[in-house]
Amino acid sequence: MATNMFLSTLVRLKAELGLDSILNSSRDTKLLCLQRFVRLFAYGASTLILALYLSSLGISDARIGLFMTLTLLGDVVISFGLTLFADGLGRRRMLVVGAALMSASGAIFALNGNYWVLVAASIFGVISPSGNEIGPFKAIEESTLAQLTPSSIRSDIFAWYTLLGTAGSACGIIVSGWIVEELKSVSGWPETRAYRMIFGIYTFLGILKLILSLMLSDACEPMPEKEERHAGVELDTMEVEGLLSDDESDTGKASNPKPDTTPAIRKKSIWPSISPSSRSILIKLCLLFAVDCFASGLVPQSWITYFFTRKFALPEGQLGTLFFVSNIISSISNLVASSISKRIGLIKTMVFTHLPSAFFLALIPLPNNVILAMVFLFLRSSMQSMDQAPRQAFLAAAVLPSERTAVMGVVNVVKTLSQSGGPVATGGLAGAGKFWVAFLIAGMLKMSYDLAMLKMFLGYKSREEEDSVKGPTQLEESRTNGQA
Repeated sequence: MATNMFLSTLVRLKAELGLDSILNSSRDTKLLCLQRFVRLFAYGASTLILALYLSSLGISDARIGLFMTLTLLGDVVISFGLTLFADGLGRRRMLVVGAALMSASGAIFALNGNYWVLVAASIFGVISPSGNEIGPFKAIEESTLAQLTPSSIRSDIFAWYTLLGTAGSACGIIVSGWIVEELKSVSGWPETRAYRMIFGIYTFLGILKLILSLMLSDACEPMPEKEERHAGVELDTMEVEGLLSDDESDTGKASNPKPDTTPAIRKKSIWPSISPSSRSILIKLCLLFAVDCFASGLVPQSWITYFFTRKFALPEGQLGTLFFVSNIISSISNLVASSISKRIGLIKTMVFTHLPSAFFLALIPLPNNVILAMVFLFLRSSMQSMDQAPRQAFLAAAVLPSERTAVMGVVNVVKTLSQSGGPVATGGLAGAGKFWVAFLIAGMLKMSYDLAMLKMFLGYKSREEEDSVKGPTQLEESRTNGQA
């Protein structure tokens, strides 16, 4: 009896954590998640030492902040260009190009110390000041995952996708910290040379990501329009209520009599198309995400590690361990978010987990005791990324499948552009001895974002929920009436 209860508990736990979903997913889904782990490992490794590396070259805090801002602005251009045409030119091809740029930027950082050369490498390559996503990868991968994954388990897949990224960042941070400390203390390397070793590892990881991108199958490419319509019940059921207008419905029906011509036109075009109804919700989300990401830009992980080094004089090894623990805590919490979202919905999960995290962020710089500051950091980390998987699932549900790559690319560009103003502002505050102000402003802005998100989107229902209460005949009649 006890054995049966134990096995039953394990089965329920697997279902709650989405283990069955990720284990039974396609090979391409697993490859995309593995790519994210490798990429975020590289980002985490470089982020820990980025500000320290620039400081070791004699660069001032204000110019370090400017460097981070220019890096993010460069990413806006590169990401927008690659994601805008990703579906037209090929998603796999764009992932390969992005990985090549990532490797090239790592090599330049490992071999050169000129400020403006490094700025150029970070603008045209892929260097993450925050340890989080940068470059075109996320939008393309999320759009592909949404296509490969049934809506019923999409939140599980996005939760594991987010978890593996955070875990990769955590592993990269601790490995980077202890490699640098060992090279400095045991081998006697100068700190600048030790930091450059990390960028050499970054280059290798970029090449590994490129190889993984080449292993993806044709299933990752956008579906022809006829296939997309055939999969409409699967892919469109998560659309937000009221997002599709009557005009769009007319277009969808009108294309049925000409199944051979319309798909051919769509397939040849590399220009993305975003419907008016999707643009409406996209504008709202972009305005909200801009506030949240500007706040994130004020305190990216590079600045937080720099803050702990300056205020508490933590060596690289201890610094790496500190942020490894915080990122692992954040990784584990992502699985809990998936389970919560199944019970209370995506929007409530996003807000009720992110709001306390913003509060603890504002408290981090206040204590003069390092232990208390670490406690606030860990509390923030425990809920920091719980909103990511629900947000990805919500965004995927809010637009048409054919629009996802372009929409997610636009969202990422807006987020990065908004984030780019933060580092230079924090650099000025740090130079003036007001580092703590950046944390306080960031926390307040994030809390404002959460409350606005709750007010604007609470009550939205997915089309899947709407359709579930209608019979097949009633559903067909409502669709026919909507197209009349």
